[in-house]
Amino acid sequence: MEIKCINLPIMDSGEKGKLSFMESGKDVPFEVKRIYYIYDIEDLNIKRGYHAHKTLKQVIFCLNGSFVLELDNGFEKREILLNKPNKGILIDFNIWRNMKNFSKNVVIMVVASDYYDENDYIRNYDEFIEYINKINNVRA
Repeated sequence: MEIKCINLPIMDSGEKGKLSFMESGKDVPFEVKRIYYIYDIEDLNIKRGYHAHKTLKQVIFCLNGSFVLELDNGFEKREILLNKPNKGILIDFNIWRNMKNFSKNVVIMVVASDYYDENDYIRNYDEFIEYINKINNVRA
């Protein structure tokens, strides 16, 4: 599984702090249509995610703290520690994702290639594997 890391520019103003930014279609390889945040996670042992998307692409950033991102393409699984606010991971469509091992005060930001559409979600892992096998047999 190819993992693409998105490194946002950093402007360091010394005592004034750092500034990072992203531009749709440039730093993020798609037009951004939705941005959402995850924060105030009370149970740091909880797992989030447990879904894939049929067409949606996302880049996920950890703006504060840290967490582990689990990615699964149906054939290979990877875990990535996210803990730098200017580094994100591109999650292509047809990738199952979970988030775990949250630090206290973690803040996660996700930028998405499209608007929310419940029909784009695959929320059952067995159905995800069936879907992946079906589209791969079609491609073969």
